[in-house]
Amino acid sequence: MKEYDIQRLINNPEMVEEKLNEFIRDKSLFKQEVDKEEIRGHLLKSEHNLRFVAEIASKKFFDWAITGCYYSCYHAALALIQTKSYTSKNHLATLCVIIKEFYKKELSKEDIEILSKFLDYEDVLFYVESKNKRENATYSTKTLFDKKEVEMLRIQATMFVNKIKEILE
Repeated sequence: MKEYDIQRLINNPEMVEEKLNEFIRDKSLFKQEVDKEEIRGHLLKSEHNLRFVAEIASKKFFDWAITGCYYSCYHAALALIQTKSYTSKNHLATLCVIIKEFYKKELSKEDIEILSKFLDYEDVLFYVESKNKRENATYSTKTLFDKKEVEMLRIQATMFVNKIKEILE
């Protein structure tokens, strides 16, 4: 998803709702009971991926480090949407749930407190940007990625995961 597409979603709740209904119809997004073990599992996988990123980046496999950053963030996002009774098999569906449920909404006091610690605009853009970089790293024949870029992405991924963990505490 390109930056302009994410901006359209963020600014259009009706479009987000329409997309969510499509994802539910095509069975790439499900409503289910909140499963604390599933949430915990996604967070553990996210942390595992961050450790993998640090290890693999030190060996200069930067393409795999980018992929690991993405999946670390994605598992954290899956943990987050599970708190609202969603399970997703689709990246865009996950992002739409995050926008609908967590991005600058007037919610209950508890939700507002959670939200105040959570997503600002840069975090949503980072999530999309890391997916695009993951696709380039996974499917491109390019193997030389800039070490600084990978380190910046690793730090952002760590910050994103930590922010999700704070929300879930």
